[in-house]
Amino acid sequence: MTVSVSDLTIGCADHEDLYQHPLMEDDPGRAASTEQRRIRTALTRRATAICGGCVAVEPCLYRAVVEHDVAGFVAGTTEHQRKRMRKLLALSVRPDDIDALSGAPASGHQVNHAEIVRLRAQNPHMSLDTIAQRLGCSLSTVKRHLRQARTDASAGPAHPHHRTEPAPSHSDVMLAREMVLAPRPQPTAADAEAEAEVADEEAALEDACKEAAAVVAA
Repeated sequence: MTVSVSDLTIGCADHEDLYQHPLMEDDPGRAASTEQRRIRTALTRRATAICGGCVAVEPCLYRAVVEHDVAGFVAGTTEHQRKRMRKLLALSVRPDDIDALSGAPASGHQVNHAEIVRLRAQNPHMSLDTIAQRLGCSLSTVKRHLRQARTDASAGPAHPHHRTEPAPSHSDVMLAREMVLAPRPQPTAADAEAEAEVADEEAALEDACKEAAAVVAA
């Protein structure tokens, strides 16, 4: 008996609350509190384990890196990690909607870019979460469309993007993933000593430049 991927359970579809958690869809970065960082770390570990056991993780990752630029946690990777992967692969992908790739249930109508921008312009004081609820989409979808609107406004008229290089293979994407997710080696004592020596040399050079400038000024 042959079993296809569509016949099996996809992890994100069974854990929508986890993958659509605000801290998973939008990384607060340095603005995050200690509690937010703790929660996000726990959520990320759980999602990583789920993605790691999913039969669709490789095709899901390929789509999220090569074909779409989505927010949130997808195929065991964060948005920032996928950006680093695209940089290694020399890829440029237009932002897209995470709802198309995750297990989020489809809304009753298709939310388009103009609709989100128009609603935001008409209700500047309405929270983005409220806008998402009114449109029946995720919060990350609203944020991404508004971010794209700001980018388009500052960049001027848009020009169609045409890929001139062949798309990377699945193996290329998986190799980029390994490179990005590989643990960074801990600095050795020799590394720390070398960095200290460089810092001392730079400080000495800066002092010498200041002294020379003072002599010239005198």
